[in-house]
Amino acid sequence: MRTRVACLAIGWIVLTAANVLAEDPLPSWNEGAEKASILEFVQRVTTEGSTDFVEPAERIAVFDNDGTLWSEQPIYFQLQFAIDRVKQLADQHPEWKTEQPFQAVLEDDREALLASGEKGLLRLVMATHADMTTDEFSAAVNDWLRTARHPRFDRPYSELVYQPMLELLAYLRDRGFKTYIVSGGGIEFVRTFAEEVYGIPPEQVIGSSVATKFVVNEGQTSLVRLPKLDFINDKEGKPVAIQKFIGRRPLAAFGNSDGDLQMLQWTSAGEGPRFGLIVHHTDAEREWAYDRQSHVGRLDKALRLARDTSQDGKTPPPFWTVVDMRRDWRTIYPEAKQAAAGRRIENSESP
Repeated sequence: MRTRVACLAIGWIVLTAANVLAEDPLPSWNEGAEKASILEFVQRVTTEGSTDFVEPAERIAVFDNDGTLWSEQPIYFQLQFAIDRVKQLADQHPEWKTEQPFQAVLEDDREALLASGEKGLLRLVMATHADMTTDEFSAAVNDWLRTARHPRFDRPYSELVYQPMLELLAYLRDRGFKTYIVSGGGIEFVRTFAEEVYGIPPEQVIGSSVATKFVVNEGQTSLVRLPKLDFINDKEGKPVAIQKFIGRRPLAAFGNSDGDLQMLQWTSAGEGPRFGLIVHHTDAEREWAYDRQSHVGRLDKALRLARDTSQDGKTPPPFWTVVDMRRDWRTIYPEAKQAAAGRRIENSESP
């Protein structure tokens, strides 16, 4: 009798464990405090009768893109698009052979390219992103995404998305959240792939933009991208853009760098339950390890604030969850595409 009871008990435990695993909305996340904090927060704000219940209309979640939803090393993917465009258009611009930063691009001189600073990079972007219609730009981005390969992994850039974050996006939407991308990257660049890759439609993408002009030519209408900045959606610009385009303070915000700090602060300062999360890149084996010293996706002040438990009597701690990529993520990229991953490149920067 005891043996039968023991067998039934073991069977119940195994069945229960299997059901829990089958119902796990975040299977690529390792069990731990970070995963638990996400599940607990979502449960609190979506359970009717809970003191922290939030109506669906208020469930806004905002996500940075570079370094939060997909990789951003060794350079931002949109910058790589601009570099490839320079090489593609070089025959039409012989003057680029002796003009910086174009000369640096054509000679594959990354040090000289970075030395050109923001002004040089802006010139590079304007030369490759403007003086065309919005449809022409989208076609150019789609063509690049279809043909370009990442130098380390030898796979399309659009495959270097984080499986754990794809699961998180789906989980939040399943629980009544509306998910937005709030990126420092170009809004039209991100819109070309956001819906297919993340399930986020174009109208829920916020990003940096160039000036655009409505043109009628021989009865045909178009929107032409001009070589002039309209808005930089980074740092302090992110809360401003959120208010402008969404009109609601987010309930949850997700980022990975100091460029997301103000978005996290703005979200956390709202009344009632709020949630902030920082993706900390700590996995040089499967992705990259970098933070304070990185020229790409630098994470310094936001990391210090997230870990600061001191109380000055004036400012409450943000209580942001810091995800350690190496420890907390079971996998990085979608499993079906992991086989395409290439050789490991040692990362020169340490956390």
